[in-house]
Amino acid sequence: MKLSKGKPDAGKRHVFKKMDSPVGQLTLVATDEGLAAILWENDRPRRVPLTLEEENASHPMLVETERQLKEYFAGQRRAFDLSLDVTGTAFQRQVWDALLTIPFGETRSYAQIATQIGHPAAVRAVGAANGRNPLSIVAPCHRVLGSTGALTGFAGGLETKAQLLALEGAKTKGSRDKLPFRT
Repeated sequence: MKLSKGKPDAGKRHVFKKMDSPVGQLTLVATDEGLAAILWENDRPRRVPLTLEEENASHPMLVETERQLKEYFAGQRRAFDLSLDVTGTAFQRQVWDALLTIPFGETRSYAQIATQIGHPAAVRAVGAANGRNPLSIVAPCHRVLGSTGALTGFAGGLETKAQLLALEGAKTKGSRDKLPFRT
């Protein structure tokens, strides 16, 4: 799975569907080309600046995304197979592409991602791009940890980040083997 070439956002029609999940209500956003965003229930409005035009619960991309997310939360899916259509700077897209390479159940540090994309000194910029990742869960920014292995910032909240990592069996500094999902 790779990010699309990402034409500028202008003129794209964004439709959305809300879904309940073990980590709260998610807003799935798509264009006709692919999945554009997965937003958290209490997401900051400017983190992923999109104009959501209308709710469309039957949009094929949104239906497929919801199906795959339900499989993921049920422990039946380790990787996503979706067309992606996100908008971001060239650097952000490099970081988001790198996120897609982190295997299920594994973690990376911001420094490792910076090195992977050829900018080893850009650790803070990687952190900023990670924080603007529009494809939470699918482009697994929750798998990126601080250099000490500790949980660090996450748009869905650190408790949610810990829950996602626990679902995947990833070990983190101070992690417990089993963290229950919120209901």
